[in-house]
Amino acid sequence: MAINKNKQAVILFAHGSRDALWMRPIDAVADQIRTISPDIEVACAYLELTEPDLLSTVERLVQLGILEMRIIPMFLGVGRHAREDLPLLMQDLKAKHPNVTFELRKAIGEEPELTLAMANIALR
Repeated sequence: MAINKNKQAVILFAHGSRDALWMRPIDAVADQIRTISPDIEVACAYLELTEPDLLSTVERLVQLGILEMRIIPMFLGVGRHAREDLPLLMQDLKAKHPNVTFELRKAIGEEPELTLAMANIALR
């Protein structure tokens, strides 16, 4: 395991599902990020029903020496998980890893580029 304290990570944080096929779009986004920016570590983490969870993912990245992490909530809307559960998880992560810089982005579904892409797809 190589240690790189200058490396950054992107964590795609999704709900999770018992159905393994559900993960395909999340994995596809992770693969696209790896292709576009191979110097950025990419990981997926899940709230429930799927592993790894967010804490385990962060622990693994910290072991790699990564101290800057951007968390992307892969939710189309801002429901209870994004409004309530995720902020509590973030508080726990910051308390356990005060030397790590966490950037929590807004839910992916609130990004104008994504809503435009979905509208264009719907109009095909």
